[in-house]
Amino acid sequence: MQKEALIELACYAKSQDLKVGIQTNGFFSGTIETLLEEKLLDKVALDFKSRFEGYSGEPGTNDTHFQNYERNARKTFQLCKTAYAKDILKEFEVVLTVFYENENYIEEISDMIAKIPLVLQQGEHKVLRLRDLPPNISEGEYRERKRKLQESYHPLTLDEIKRLADRLGRKVRIRTRDVGEIIYKSGAGS
Repeated sequence: MQKEALIELACYAKSQDLKVGIQTNGFFSGTIETLLEEKLLDKVALDFKSRFEGYSGEPGTNDTHFQNYERNARKTFQLCKTAYAKDILKEFEVVLTVFYENENYIEEISDMIAKIPLVLQQGEHKVLRLRDLPPNISEGEYRERKRKLQESYHPLTLDEIKRLADRLGRKVRIRTRDVGEIIYKSGAGS
């Protein structure tokens, strides 16, 4: 996030009587803090693709980027939660991109955010490159292996995401490519 450019853009939008919303992974908590202090934000969607490691490291390592990301994401969450409670921030939601391997973490985040609105968004694995391949593999063989790997990591279906939501015991919004967005409450159907 380019802090100065974002602040300038937000100031201009506000001068035109427009609302300002951002979707962020929370890494740049200082930028969010400034935008909130200057009352330049109307909505924040705090978007987690997976656990707090995001794209910057793995938990349990000495990776400074991971530690900074987790600290900053939690700080951003607290800043937004406080501003939302004080009605400085009119809209605040946490968006979790759902994959098979982060199912348990969804419960942890749901507990952490308490009554903050939660969106469960259907995730899609992007297989960027394959590893541990023979050195003489042809382009066609490579593409076929990649296609098969992508097929084995298909996105969760709406019903699978609903089953995850049932474990949370709260109202959530669910977004999928097939259906769009629905409001879902455990045991109440769609």
